[in-house]
Amino acid sequence: MNLHLGTNVVEMRRTDKGIHVTATNGDEHTFDQVMFATGRHANTDGLGLEDIGVKLGRGGEILVDDYSQTAVPSIYAVGDVTNRVNLTPVAIREGMAFVETVFKGNPTKPDHDLIPSAVFTQPEFGTVGLTEEQGRAQEPIEVYATSFKPMNHSFAGRADRVLMKLIVSQKTRKVLGCHIVADHAGELIQLVGIAVKMGATKEDFDRTVAVHPTISEELVTMKEPVRTA
Repeated sequence: MNLHLGTNVVEMRRTDKGIHVTATNGDEHTFDQVMFATGRHANTDGLGLEDIGVKLGRGGEILVDDYSQTAVPSIYAVGDVTNRVNLTPVAIREGMAFVETVFKGNPTKPDHDLIPSAVFTQPEFGTVGLTEEQGRAQEPIEVYATSFKPMNHSFAGRADRVLMKLIVSQKTRKVLGCHIVADHAGELIQLVGIAVKMGATKEDFDRTVAVHPTISEELVTMKEPVRTA
């Protein structure tokens, strides 16, 4: 599987060898299958927002400050139309912060840091915090990772494997990120997200007794880093 990020497609056509793709950057390749994720554009066209002084970004998103206020003091915007973190629970939090700020006189910034999220593919993918690349760019890190076949998969004769990764700060020992590819990864990352949000260290994870036999016990039994950076 090849991922081409930030790439737009000019043409896709089926040939005897597969699907021939021409990209806007001039690349041409032939693939067996293609999934083209087109993304989303904020539905702000024709609203006249710029005419009254509301500033828009390149993708049509409404630009706001930390309190969701636009360039026009009396106008606020929350949710995906601001293109901050496009998740339903985040939009709800932004709306609650808006109510606290404007209607209750309690200036409140929505917290966009360390938000757990999941991709509900098969298997699922759950993530919170920094990726390995982001962590490496920020500070020296340790990477703990494991890939294994869960016991229930073995009993069922399935070959599916699970991937788990922890990104740990060498200096503070805090877990900066956690990434899980497994069945029910969304459920797992919600709970891990609490620990990461609270600033749990790798040693906090290590002190936690494993629940056996579970997939998630691997999160507290990875003792040696697979690499440092």
